[in-house]
Amino acid sequence: MWLSEEIGELATALRSGTHEEQSLEFADVLAWLVTIANVVDVDLEAAVAKKYGGGCPGCGALACTCPDAEKP
Repeated sequence: MWLSEEIGELATALRSGTHEEQSLEFADVLAWLVTIANVVDVDLEAAVAKKYGGGCPGCGALACTCPDAEKP
């Protein structure tokens, strides 16, 4: 529930917030995501490395170049 609230606050900041407000909201979203992963004993760093360590799982580029309709 808190993660969803923070995502909503991030969306608002992205639409009309300052860069500082956006940065703070990104930090809040990340903090809740990491907290949830810790609660369920998921090594988030390992999970991200496994899925995205080689870049995008679709095109392999570090900055995804997949067409929007085909993004993984």
